[in-house]
Amino acid sequence: MRMLSDEQIQAIHNSSLDILARTGIVMKHEAARELLLDAGAWESHGRVKIPEHVVMAAIGAAPSRLPMYNRLGQLTMPLEEGKVFFGPGSDPPFTLDVETGARRPAVARDVQQIAHLCDGLDQIDFVMSMGTCSDVPILDQFLHGFINMIRGSVKPNVYTARDRADMEDIYRISCAVAGGELELREKPFMMLYAESISPLLYNEDSVDKLLFCAEHGIPVTYPPSPNTGGGGPVTLAGALALGNAECLVGLILTQLVRPGTPFLYGMNTAALDMKSAIVSYGAPEWPTGMAAWCDLARWYGLPTWGAAGATDSKVVDAQAGIEATVTVMAAYLTRCNLVHDVGYIEYGSTSSMEMLVIVDEIIRDVRFVMDGVEVSERTLAREAIHRAQPGGGFLADDHTLDNWRWAQWRPKLMDRTRYDGWVAKGRKDMTARANERAREILARHQVPTLPQAAEETIADVLKRRGA
Repeated sequence: MRMLSDEQIQAIHNSSLDILARTGIVMKHEAARELLLDAGAWESHGRVKIPEHVVMAAIGAAPSRLPMYNRLGQLTMPLEEGKVFFGPGSDPPFTLDVETGARRPAVARDVQQIAHLCDGLDQIDFVMSMGTCSDVPILDQFLHGFINMIRGSVKPNVYTARDRADMEDIYRISCAVAGGELELREKPFMMLYAESISPLLYNEDSVDKLLFCAEHGIPVTYPPSPNTGGGGPVTLAGALALGNAECLVGLILTQLVRPGTPFLYGMNTAALDMKSAIVSYGAPEWPTGMAAWCDLARWYGLPTWGAAGATDSKVVDAQAGIEATVTVMAAYLTRCNLVHDVGYIEYGSTSSMEMLVIVDEIIRDVRFVMDGVEVSERTLAREAIHRAQPGGGFLADDHTLDNWRWAQWRPKLMDRTRYDGWVAKGRKDMTARANERAREILARHQVPTLPQAAEETIADVLKRRGA
């Protein structure tokens, strides 16, 4: 699906160039400022102004695909044109307890358990830290989030960090997991998620993390959040032009440090609701904006970041299902490569295992639709039609017996039983079934342990941090 015409893409691109060259950015990181000035930018009235040739050189230097591996060294998530991958979001302060249903502050064990659940869900391709660890020292929360992610799942992970010290410790642990620095660079299993501050502010810690990734060849995504009416103009076109400019600054910095640094392009264009003042995760502006920035990304030849499978609802209900389904379908239609925030409820403030399980089912359903119709000799069923008795049907035909297992989509969670059977099984609604499924995966699914060298490195890092 395309949201923008070629002329609209060009107009947004030109507007972004104007923002960078005429309006400029505020760069708080001195080394990054010097990088930009040395490349041809200039400074005026406290703003760094970036010319078009610097922008286009960075776009040309960036890779068009990002091969992401799991921590076992298997290529499981090639971020390239046409491929769509889903995973959870990052660092909500609260979670819905899978045992009691209570909303409570997230702890480190929740991060590992949710990663464990994601590892056992077929349609979840990567993990993020679905909780801010409230039971560890506040300066170590992101480090503990990363450790619990890699203990809970072998799947690729997208992590967050507080500062360069976090980055150094996470990199050291990751090298121990991969078997060395060269092995990690050849088969990266982790990607940094960091942001600038919309509009047009680049603070020191955020940029420092970005530069660390470029220095070490770590994949990075640097999506700004020009949410309409908040960090960005209230009009979606204006938010896209601003967000595009802001994201391109991150791209420029990585390519100036190391041309070819793996960079995932994207932004967040949720709506700042004018009535409640929340940033709405279920707003249609987000998937509409995602479709538009995916058009921009294809024009630039860059892989894309996006969001789906989240809701503003405070519970896992019909609203949650509606908002998740619309956004998951949009992510597929736009062919966004890496799609995060699956399992968020309460506009990103709370994680829910039940929501994760339900959206896993939605993704399976949407994937079947997007795979289209196979037209071949086996699917045209000419001989079966020839054998059929008028009015007799195909239930017992050999063609049905040979093909029913793959030819029809079969739900894992949705209920298709007859009424009496549903009553006999306890009248369970979708959320209750999702809770049972989550607890079953946590009880039965096995996750390979970390290498001994990685656990020793983790122990050493935490001991030093504790001291």
